[in-house]
Amino acid sequence: MQARARHQRPRTREDYERGLPDYHDPTGGFGGAAPAYSALTLRIVLASLAVVLCVGGAILFAWFDMWWGTVFLAIVAAGSAVDLGWVIHRKRRGEPG
Repeated sequence: MQARARHQRPRTREDYERGLPDYHDPTGGFGGAAPAYSALTLRIVLASLAVVLCVGGAILFAWFDMWWGTVFLAIVAAGSAVDLGWVIHRKRRGEPG
């Protein structure tokens, strides 16, 4: 019951600075597991790497006139760029990780 009451009050900046336990873990707390915290820095590194590799691959496919590869990798790069922007927004908002 206390966990439910805790989630009903509005969150403050201090809540985000401490971290939100089980933020994206629907099974958090089962079996005595410790609360999970988000790994935002890892997601930033991986999304940045995906953007760089996909843009490089799209340029390479375009060089060899393979339009299907260029379009596919451009779409994946755009999706990774959106994810990167959202994760950076969350990190700047104060969430640890």
